[in-house]
Amino acid sequence: MRKVSYLAVGLALGALCSCAVGPDFRKPAAPAVSAYLPEPVPEQTVAVDGPVGSAQHFLAGQDLQQNWWQEFQSPQLDALVAEALKANPDVSAAQASLREALEAAAAQRGNYWPQVQAGFAASRQHNAVGVLSPTLGSGEALFNLYTPQVTVSFVPDLFGGNRRQVESLLASADAARYELDATYLTLINNVIAATVQMAGLQEQLRQTERIVALDAEALAVLRHSLSLGAVAEADVATQETALAQAEATVPPLRHQIEVQRHQLAMLTGHLPADAPVLKFELSDLQLPTRIPLGVPSRLVERRPDVQAAEAQLHAATAQVGVAVANMLPQLTITAGDGSVATLMSDLFRSGTGFWSAGASLTQTLFTGGSLLHKKRGAEAALDAAGAAYRSTVLQAFQNVADALHALSTDATVLEASARAAHAAENSYNIARRQLELGSVNYLYMVLAEQNYLQAQIALVVAQTNRLADTAALFQALGGGPVPARQR
Repeated sequence: MRKVSYLAVGLALGALCSCAVGPDFRKPAAPAVSAYLPEPVPEQTVAVDGPVGSAQHFLAGQDLQQNWWQEFQSPQLDALVAEALKANPDVSAAQASLREALEAAAAQRGNYWPQVQAGFAASRQHNAVGVLSPTLGSGEALFNLYTPQVTVSFVPDLFGGNRRQVESLLASADAARYELDATYLTLINNVIAATVQMAGLQEQLRQTERIVALDAEALAVLRHSLSLGAVAEADVATQETALAQAEATVPPLRHQIEVQRHQLAMLTGHLPADAPVLKFELSDLQLPTRIPLGVPSRLVERRPDVQAAEAQLHAATAQVGVAVANMLPQLTITAGDGSVATLMSDLFRSGTGFWSAGASLTQTLFTGGSLLHKKRGAEAALDAAGAAYRSTVLQAFQNVADALHALSTDATVLEASARAAHAAENSYNIARRQLELGSVNYLYMVLAEQNYLQAQIALVVAQTNRLADTAALFQALGGGPVPARQR
């Protein structure tokens, strides 16, 4: 039996060194590109006085730091990100998918080696000695039969079909690992986006409630003037309309704030009713001023979605080899060793042993074309994976280009919004002084203050967009390396 086992193991080791049919995977070349945009990226954006108004400097050739979200300098945001990475169920699902893929590859590796099975059979038999020749040397008709045996079977990987299958599963495990990284990256950006939006909406709500209060004051003044006959009833109706319209904008803002609060609860693994109450102010977040852009041609190495698409392309390439190997001859080697006796005490004694060894070679001759069509299907899947990879690369560069344009536009919009808010504030201050001097009426001053608050709301929106688009650029660039403790 030992000789048979050694022979099977030797064949297994020899099979590991044999050829593997099908195409070998070649890593796609990185795009030969030196820029993200047709025009040169400016060294910095315009600077604006006030919150979120600092100039952002674009640093070519430098990569993001590991914990890139800390660039917003908010301990509360850092704590939310840490909680999300720990408790979000999407992360747990992606981690489990990675473990599943690794176990599938490990299980497939087991086919490199012989399969050994041990068995024991026991039976009580009665032989028809009057009809058949005696089964036992003693001639007894009634007897027990005990048969322990070990069976070894092995299918040598002559053409590398198993190795291609292992290669495909390992590539799928790589894809699962990169998808986990993409889950981390998306989760972090979603936490930042929800935080920024909630802070911006809360500031908009405060300004809007102030406008409602001013409209209510103006309506009270007009109604008093109407009672004195100083204004027309149409003026009062117009102001009533303005107040109702302003009041109608408050509930949607409160709803949007709660939506963002619920979003943060979900992202951090909480039910909405159990989530802690979070209050963020725009002033709690600092605008990152140093934006590392990396090397454009290496974007495909930084983006986990591109790396996942590359791994899926690798897996599809290996599957073509699996389909080709299935069309070729299959060799099976079997061996067995055991003992048979009528008494347990006689097992393994001299003369009770038996063994067998054999091999079979089979070649499929006709399956209705199924093997050929499976091969063609694998080749089509390879073409699809190649196209999906190219599409992912194009989308990655589009994301970066869009985000860069957004940051440039945000800075310009913020600068214009700041000028408008400053002008509206000056107009409001002038109206207040004129009211004190008696040169204008109260309604004129209220209108000037409303315009100022509306300009402040537009400024808040511009500040919110700039923070959110900065996080979007970090995500588009692939983020920084995921901390080892999160893998």
